[in-house]
Amino acid sequence: MIGRRYFIKKTSASLLSSILIPHYNPLDQKNNKIITILHTNDVHSHIDPFPKNDIAYPDTGGVIARANLINQIKKNNPNTLLLDAGDIFQGTPYFNFFGGEIELKLMSKMGYNAATLGNHEFDNGIKQLASSLKNASFPIINSNYTIKNTPLENKIKRFKIFELNGIRIGVFGIGIELKGLVEKKLYDGLKYLNPLEISNDISDKLKNEENCNIVICLSHLGYDLNYDKGGMCDLLLAKKTKNIDLIIGGHSHTFMEKPEKVKNLTGNEVLINQVGCFGINLGKIDFHLSSKKSRIETKSIKV
Repeated sequence: MIGRRYFIKKTSASLLSSILIPHYNPLDQKNNKIITILHTNDVHSHIDPFPKNDIAYPDTGGVIARANLINQIKKNNPNTLLLDAGDIFQGTPYFNFFGGEIELKLMSKMGYNAATLGNHEFDNGIKQLASSLKNASFPIINSNYTIKNTPLENKIKRFKIFELNGIRIGVFGIGIELKGLVEKKLYDGLKYLNPLEISNDISDKLKNEENCNIVICLSHLGYDLNYDKGGMCDLLLAKKTKNIDLIIGGHSHTFMEKPEKVKNLTGNEVLINQVGCFGINLGKIDFHLSSKKSRIETKSIKV
C-alpha cells in the first residue's frame, strides 16, 4: 500500500454522474439561476478504483476519477454544493491503517461542503471519530444525536446554511439509531432523538425563520428499510414532514436511476435520491430557478 501523502497529493479525482431534481418555488429573480447539488453516500473508504477484472464494478470508482468530474462540473457551474450522506469510513485497509484520515483529507481536497454521520463513522469509537474530524475542512452535520458531554461536543453542527448566487440552501443531517448496529461502548454518551420530530423542527426553522429557498436533508436512515412495518426510513421521513425539498440518502446502498417523488404532509413533492455505494456514482441534481418558472432537469450518466 502506498502511503497517505501520495493519495492526498494525487487527489483531483472523480467519477460518474447521475441523477436528478426536485420542485422549487419560483423566486423573484430577473435572471435564471442554476444551482447544482453533487452528492455521494456509503463510499466506505474506497480510495482506489475497482480493478478491471472485478465482477461487480469493473474499472469504476476511485477518488481521482471522482475529483476530475467534480472539478469539471464546478468549472461549468461555480454555484455547486458537494455533499455526502455518511458511511465515509470502513471497507478497505485505508481505514484500518489510517483511521479515517485519508478519507477526510481527500474529501477536503475535492471540495466537499458538508457530510453527515453514518453508523460506520463510529467503528473505531467516538473518541477516535472526534479526533479524526480535524482532518475535515468541511462541517459534519447531525441534528438528531445529542452530543453534549461527549468527545463530539463542539465538533458537529446541527445544520448549515449556504448561499449561492442569492439562493439560500439549508442543510441538516439525520442519523440512524446506533443501537444494534454499533457496540454501545463505541458511542457512549450519545443519545438518539426522534428523526421525525427533529426533521420537522429543523426544516421549519430553515424554511420559515432562516428563509432558505431550498432545504436538504442528509439522511443515513436508508431508503425503505422496514417501511412496510412502519420503520424509520427516507420514504417515511418524506411523507411525515413539511418543509424538506430534497432527501439525499445513505445506509441502504440503494442505487436509484431516478429520484423518488413523495408527497409530504402539506401535499408538496419531496425528492429522495441515493447513488448506491463505494464511490462508483456521483449524484448530480440541477435546480433551474427563475422569476417566471422553475425547471428541473434529469440526467443520468453510467460510468
